[in-house]
Amino acid sequence: MAKRMTWKEIQETYPDQWVGLSEVERNGGSVHSAVVKYTDKTADELYDMQISGQGIITKYTTPETFPYGQVLILGCGDK
Repeated sequence: MAKRMTWKEIQETYPDQWVGLSEVERNGGSVHSAVVKYTDKTADELYDMQISGQGIITKYTTPETFPYGQVLILGCGDK
């Protein structure tokens, strides 16, 4: 049986890559912990598996950040 890991542990173990997660426990809208089921698939492969109901959630392990230029393009900054 695969080991349950916190989201932080997953990010540290599998940096900068797409992962397919199962048995996901959430904390609000965020992943609190999960079992890593796939690390060897592309984002497209994982999304196809997620959409087809294979019981996984697709996530990228790098924290989501917006460089300042992108914030301006999205209209969230000063004009």
